[in-house]
Amino acid sequence: MRWGLEDVRVSFGRRVALDAVTVPADPSRVTVVVGGDGAGKSTCLKALVGLVRPDAGTVRRPAKERIGYVPATAGLYADLTVQENLGFSAEAYRLPAGIRGPREDEILERTGLSGARHRLAGQLSGGMQRKLAVGLALLHSPELLVLDEPTTGVDPVSRAELWRLISGAAAQGTAVAVATTYVNEAARAASVVLLEAGKVLASGSPDSILRGVPGAVGSASPGKGAAGRPFALSWRRGVSWRVWAPGGELPAGVQPVSPDFDDAVVVAELASEGRR
Repeated sequence: MRWGLEDVRVSFGRRVALDAVTVPADPSRVTVVVGGDGAGKSTCLKALVGLVRPDAGTVRRPAKERIGYVPATAGLYADLTVQENLGFSAEAYRLPAGIRGPREDEILERTGLSGARHRLAGQLSGGMQRKLAVGLALLHSPELLVLDEPTTGVDPVSRAELWRLISGAAAQGTAVAVATTYVNEAARAASVVLLEAGKVLASGSPDSILRGVPGAVGSASPGKGAAGRPFALSWRRGVSWRVWAPGGELPAGVQPVSPDFDDAVVVAELASEGRR
């Protein structure tokens, strides 16, 4: 692991926000930190970029001028135009004059914002604002790109375009760490860290997490759950129910299925509850 967190603990008073959390962030790879509200995702990323000091553990990151960071609030200047936001960031990153113009044009092209360069950032759509924020973070070609929920609240087309930017950065050698609440985005990552209440429930490649699902997962017909959960360890999936058997033996009438990543997340949460 070149960059990332290793066994990091962060507390705020008596509340433990992160408990022995490890998050790799390697060049040319995307790591996705998945979790719900309050899982510790933002604290994790803030520790990675140096905005939060850990109580214990190791943080590895490049020099601060080699980091690109987008907080959950996007961090744009709403009363500046797209071009002015780029110019301000270029000045902050101290890009040489000969590089600045071509690099700004490249970022506008990559983000699809060339036609909006003279619009105020505050007048852009949510998806356009997020693309601009990621573009600003990429302006100085960082070694480490850290994005806090960049796709939250944007339309599906903008989500796809944002992931094109993210994967493009990794393809050029950048180490990328992304926090998200969307489980399906984990499939785009080389590494996934599933967080809940500041603890790691599962980590590894998407395939390794799927292979590591314990027991058996099955599907029950909707009639069996019409009045509530048909079995203790079950959850809704569309019109049917998913059922988890930790010991590997599914109840009668439940058909075995190959779990997907959504199932793996739920099983990890159920297994964690069983260990408490």
